[in-house]
Amino acid sequence: MPSPKIYLARHGQDQDNASGILNGHRDQPLTAIGTSQAQNVARKIRETGLCFDAVYSSPLRRAFRTAEIIVETLNGPDETNEPSRLDELIERDFGVMTGVPTSEIKDRCGPNILETDTITYFLSPKGAETFPDLLSRAKRVIDDIVRKHPDGSVLLVTHGDFGKMLYAAFYQLDWRDVLNQFHFGNSELLLLSKDSSPDQAHVFEIEQYNH
Repeated sequence: MPSPKIYLARHGQDQDNASGILNGHRDQPLTAIGTSQAQNVARKIRETGLCFDAVYSSPLRRAFRTAEIIVETLNGPDETNEPSRLDELIERDFGVMTGVPTSEIKDRCGPNILETDTITYFLSPKGAETFPDLLSRAKRVIDDIVRKHPDGSVLLVTHGDFGKMLYAAFYQLDWRDVLNQFHFGNSELLLLSKDSSPDQAHVFEIEQYNH
C-alpha cells in the first residue's frame, strides 16, 4: 500500500531560543543565526535533490519564515508558491511556563519533569498541553497528511516538542522513549517513512547554538 514520505524540519533559532526563554506559542522572529540555519538546511535539501509535493508550516513566524526560505531556495526567487499554514503544526502550549527562562524549569516544575542529556522537559504545569495531548494531535496530523497525500513527499515545518511527537505517532513509539532518544535541533531534517526505520530518521543535522 503506497504511503507518503513525510519530512520534518524544525524552525531556525528564534529570539527566545537565543535568550534561553521557553517560547511555546510566543511568536518571536528568527535571529540572524536562525535565518542562516534555515538557509543551510534549504541548500542541503536542494543539493540532495529532494523535492516536495506540498510544504506545510506551523503558523508561528519562526516556523513559517523557515518554510519560506526552504521554498524560495527550491523554487527560485521568481516563483510565487509559498508554504501552506497548518494550525495543528503549532508548538506545544507551554501554559504557565510560556516566557519563563529555561533555567527555572526544575525549580518550578520538579519533580514532574523528564531530564535528558540536552533538555529538561516539564510534563504537566498548569495550562500546558501534556505529551499525551501532543501525541494525539500528532496522530491527527499524520492521518490528515496521509489522506491528502497518499504517496509522494511532503515537508512539515514545525517545532521541537511537536516534531518529536509526530515522529512518535508515525512510528507508534512511546513518547517518553522518544524524548530520551534524540535531540531535534533547529533547522534539522527528519524523514518519516515506512521504507526506513526510526533510527534512520535524521537526514541532516545542523550546527546548534541552543536547545
